[in-house]
Amino acid sequence: METLVLTVHILIALALIGVVLLQRSEGGGLGIGGGGGGAGGGFMTARGTANLLTRVTAILAACFFCNIACAGHHGRCRPRKRVDHR
Repeated sequence: METLVLTVHILIALALIGVVLLQRSEGGGLGIGGGGGGAGGGFMTARGTANLLTRVTAILAACFFCNIACAGHHGRCRPRKRVDHR
């Protein structure tokens, strides 16, 4: 169970990093996904892409924190091994 939670956590973290790097930055930082807004070259407008990426970021962040809470709960409620000193 721990392996599954850890694997899901890593996948969510990598997806979150990727989505954040795709967003266009206002200050001219990385903004990898910003790109030139040519004459109808893309399938979505710049505003539509920004809204989509913002929603995906929020959903991934919520999944990330829920996963952290589940991992913490699982770690706290796991039965501990007792050492018998007889």
